[in-house]
Amino acid sequence: MATSTVFFIFFLLLLTPMAAVAAFDVPTLAFSEGFSHLFGNDNLIRSKDDRSVRLSLNRYSGSGFISSELYEHGFFSASIKLPRDYTAGVVVAFYTSNGDIFPNTHDELDLEFLGNVRGKDWRIQTNVYGNGSTARGREERYLVPFDPTEAAHRYSILWTPDYIIFYIDDVPIREVVRSDAMGGDFPSKPMSVYATIWDGSSWATSYGKIKINYKYAPYVSEFSDLVLRGCRVDPIQQVDTAERCAEAVEELMSADYALLTPMKRAAMRRFRERYMIYSFCYDHHRYGNFTFPDCDYVSPEHTRFGEWGDNRFPPKEVRRSRRRVRKPSPINVPSSE
Repeated sequence: MATSTVFFIFFLLLLTPMAAVAAFDVPTLAFSEGFSHLFGNDNLIRSKDDRSVRLSLNRYSGSGFISSELYEHGFFSASIKLPRDYTAGVVVAFYTSNGDIFPNTHDELDLEFLGNVRGKDWRIQTNVYGNGSTARGREERYLVPFDPTEAAHRYSILWTPDYIIFYIDDVPIREVVRSDAMGGDFPSKPMSVYATIWDGSSWATSYGKIKINYKYAPYVSEFSDLVLRGCRVDPIQQVDTAERCAEAVEELMSADYALLTPMKRAAMRRFRERYMIYSFCYDHHRYGNFTFPDCDYVSPEHTRFGEWGDNRFPPKEVRRSRRRVRKPSPINVPSSE
């Protein structure tokens, strides 16, 4: 009996990569402790306890917030619940950037959620820019292996001097390791943390073929469990930043979310095998024969992607593969007589 139970649990872990890694123990912030309103006027609504915030998009404006400080590396995280129903053209983003300070040489790390038509899955896109390398976008796109509109899920970005890791529900989905060949393409300057919702009709859904429909507005996303862990820096006085942040970076790189154990690497590999639908590494139409130093062209992964960078064998839509659940029978409540 015990043997069959262990086998069943192991089987469930294989089928559910998002449950393969234990949750991180990180302190969360109230909104006012680390963030401020960026744009959108009344489209940003904070909860009474200040522990969560709702961002909405209507035909007049999107909305967003920004960290009150810049960070020289860090771990940034939020639990996010995405808008329901028809969301084609909608983009919800959780990202880091310094574009307001370095408009021509900015750095950026993106987690972007791309909406879809009713009944189709949201997509998640990750991207890495360094020193204004926008002509060499490093996009990857994935199906979401659950319905992100039913409940909030945690999404995180770890940025260290040596590597970057993107997480969904504490499962790593992408690692970018710094190398000399990357040069300035690896983000190196202090960045702020952002959360936004906006109209991305020109590109977000089916490469811009399907636009947003404001009949379904407002589109509302909710952010909670906000985490800002890293070395805060002054955007003007950045003298000896590396030396001043050495202790904070050492603490950051020793945390559990910075250590990719064999179990975490296995979970990442399973996620990428099952849910990745596009990779810049294999997009020959966009980049020709250019090779990126952070791409592993000899891995089995490359055999799944065509010349446009799209998966030759795309995974099934999560919602389409989900069985319909019968509505429960009405409950007969006995009378009080």
